[in-house]
Amino acid sequence: MTTFPLLAVLLPFVAAAAGLLLSRVPHRAPATVHPPDAPTGERANRRAAWIATVPTAASAVLAVILAWGPGFAYFTGGDPTAHATGRTYGSIVTGGVPISLDLQADSLSSVLGVLVTVVALAVQVYSAGYLADDPRYPSYSAFVSLFTSAMLLVVYSGDLLVLYVGWEIMGICSYLLIGHWWEDRGNSRAAVKAFLVTRLGDVGFLFGIFVLGTAAGSFRIAEVLARVPEMSAATLVTATMLLLAGVAGKSAQVPLHTWLPDAMAGPTPISALIHAATMVAAGIFVVARLFPAFAAAPPTLDVLAVMAALGMLGAALAALAQDDLKRVLAYSTVSQLAYMAGGLAAGSDRAAVFHLLTHGAFKALLFLCAGVVIHHVGSNLMSRMGGLRRELPITFMTMTIGFAALTGIPPSSGFFSKDGVLAAMESALSAGRLTDAAALLLYGCALATVAVTGAYAARAWLRTFFGRPRAVALAEPEPGTAHVVDVREGPRTMLVPVVVLAVPALLLGFAGKPHLDLGVAATAVVLTLLGAGAVYASWRLDPDTDPARLLGPLRVPCERAFYVDTVYSALVVRPARALARLVVTADDKVVDGAVRGSGASARGLAGVLRLAQNGNVQLYVTGVLAGVLLIAVGAVVFT
Repeated sequence: MTTFPLLAVLLPFVAAAAGLLLSRVPHRAPATVHPPDAPTGERANRRAAWIATVPTAASAVLAVILAWGPGFAYFTGGDPTAHATGRTYGSIVTGGVPISLDLQADSLSSVLGVLVTVVALAVQVYSAGYLADDPRYPSYSAFVSLFTSAMLLVVYSGDLLVLYVGWEIMGICSYLLIGHWWEDRGNSRAAVKAFLVTRLGDVGFLFGIFVLGTAAGSFRIAEVLARVPEMSAATLVTATMLLLAGVAGKSAQVPLHTWLPDAMAGPTPISALIHAATMVAAGIFVVARLFPAFAAAPPTLDVLAVMAALGMLGAALAALAQDDLKRVLAYSTVSQLAYMAGGLAAGSDRAAVFHLLTHGAFKALLFLCAGVVIHHVGSNLMSRMGGLRRELPITFMTMTIGFAALTGIPPSSGFFSKDGVLAAMESALSAGRLTDAAALLLYGCALATVAVTGAYAARAWLRTFFGRPRAVALAEPEPGTAHVVDVREGPRTMLVPVVVLAVPALLLGFAGKPHLDLGVAATAVVLTLLGAGAVYASWRLDPDTDPARLLGPLRVPCERAFYVDTVYSALVVRPARALARLVVTADDKVVDGAVRGSGASARGLAGVLRLAQNGNVQLYVTGVLAGVLLIAVGAVVFT
């Protein structure tokens, strides 16, 4: 089993290489195998689907085996490093602190490995149906495999710099997959925005790794954590603050959260992968992995608590005002990740990771269900949906389970995991590492977010599946998309992953042997029902109008996500573009001008010299005689 972590990482990587190199190789087969009229692109897509799915399934099996014994011990109070298995595959000498090529699976990483591989497998199977006619499906499936391999490298890495390699590979994969339909300029801009915003945080993340590694004398995670008690408070605060920048970028937390809603420009299965098991999960996982270092830096926990408080409530309010179903779920992800960050700030890494695990199940379910709805209706907008519960019965039931888990309705998985996070926040009010103001702000925003979550989930559920049908069939799908109106619910490749994911979304809460705080649980359920009830009452009065009208004058600011993008555009984007134009002008007028000027001077001088080389023999003889005369005169005068 010591090689299982390596195999789990390599299998999707090999699938990515094979998918890019082999999926479009001409396949010569008898006509009985592939009918003569079968399009070449269809055969390539089928071949790419098998190349991507089989290795991912094998990796999922390995991840389950690694987590079978020690995995869920993490949530029952066991040592997160207990029963670790793995190997060191050498080291890289750097002239300073060496880099160890360690891959290992302990109780924490093995559980996250199951989440990553299972969701990735569901996404690969689902994508085979969702993008069956997409001409770029082979490259898409290969990039999904590479994305999966990179996240598994982050999860199973035993060295911070090896972890950073996977961290950065995920960044380029997100750019490639969000911009999959690059013909649309908006998609390309969303991909560039995601890349740049996350890279901004990664600069701090890399320097935080350097600070920790230098202070510990090693980049190996076990050695770094073992030396945390010996580090000074200034070193720990500096390192964790820098790491927090990368965490905010990858996990889309305030103030680097703006890329995630725009990332909905990519195919819906990619939204499920990013939001449930890869990019956004990576930041929370890193804080949990290095939690002893963060716990020893109280100022960092205060900053994390404030970030979480603002993010969870602000994103929930933004979700309540969106018309795009995928953007509702995107802001919901920002909000739920802020819950996890709040649990970490409150001092309970186990509650945060448990919510990360359940969130991965129900958010992947919600996005894949949204993909079925969008595929059926031909639009992302809820204003064009309605009355779909009869047309899409399987999607209706499974998405209802997903919304119940999102809002924390018992006995769904979200009920148990959210209770653990809220209980940790309540405990931080009286005893914890947070200051009183930070703890009060965190818990107050968390309770308010519970009510708003119930409201926006109920609004999305009602507007999608109830009321008057508003879908209008399109004559042709928009270029570059797989969204078409269809009378069927969807192919089996789309429905099977949805049904499978509904099981953990409903029952996963029982896996961690939950200990409920009845007071906190009852408060959360009451607040959820109040939020959902207010939306339902508004919807019943007039099913054709949007319940978001309850926000009143706050509706437009919430719909624009409180103008954060506008502020960034004014304070960052425009000055950066103005500076770029200044640099271009200076380069063109000064640097290139000097080069062009020297060339013009040389050409001018050459033009003067060329006048004497005009091929006129008489002029040449005259020049020779004039020279002889000058020499003679000089000889007479100076002798």
